[in-house]
Amino acid sequence: MVVSATLRERRERTFLVLAGIFLCAMTLLNVIGITRFVQLGPMALAVGVLPYPLTFLCTDLICELYGKARANFLVTVGLGLNFFILLVLVLGNSIPSVPADSMPPWQILQLAAPVALPNGEIAQESIGLYQLIYATTSGAVFASMIAYVAAQYCDVQLFHFWKRVTKGKHLWIRNNFSTLMSQMVDSVMVIAVTFGAAFMRDEMDLQTLLVLIGSNYLFKATVALLDTGPLYLAVHYLRPYLGLAPGQTATYSDTDYADSNSQ
Repeated sequence: MVVSATLRERRERTFLVLAGIFLCAMTLLNVIGITRFVQLGPMALAVGVLPYPLTFLCTDLICELYGKARANFLVTVGLGLNFFILLVLVLGNSIPSVPADSMPPWQILQLAAPVALPNGEIAQESIGLYQLIYATTSGAVFASMIAYVAAQYCDVQLFHFWKRVTKGKHLWIRNNFSTLMSQMVDSVMVIAVTFGAAFMRDEMDLQTLLVLIGSNYLFKATVALLDTGPLYLAVHYLRPYLGLAPGQTATYSDTDYADSNSQ
């Protein structure tokens, strides 16, 4: 099938939007991470978790419309972005700071008592704003990288596993079963790695750790179940917009590219 230049542009723009939402949500998780915890009913959540379930909706849409190879490619790009974020954090922390008396007052936080930071350091009377951000995000980025690799690749593999099992039918099965299982992997790993050191130092009890894991998963599972409707709606409108028949994915052969480029 020869793909017209207009149709190919639609497909690439749609992929770019989905990839942009995926990478933005993933980056927000790393940047704001555990800088604040919020209470949503019975759930205690790190603020960075709020946009993260969108990443699974995006990978499911890309799996459905663009195929497994494109989804794995996006996950790999996200992994590289995780490394880049961690590199910038480490670099920023390792470069000598300007003298304390030359820093703006809002960059120095005064503490009423010594505080144990998430990275294991103890802040005494004061701490720089960047050092606080680094302490709360660097460990979270490392944790999210481990959880990210396990959960996102798991989601893509499970999506296509359920697609084969159901012979391409029942989109809700592959959407929910792949996301619910991969979200469990993500929730356990990211909380265990982020707060495992604090738990081992007896700075966090087991109940608190389990509450964080449970709240994390409950929120992600709830959003995963609620996104079934938007997923069906998006697939319903995007398939004709992208010129895709039911079950078809937007993949191109060399012939398709050559023919469309020659138009």
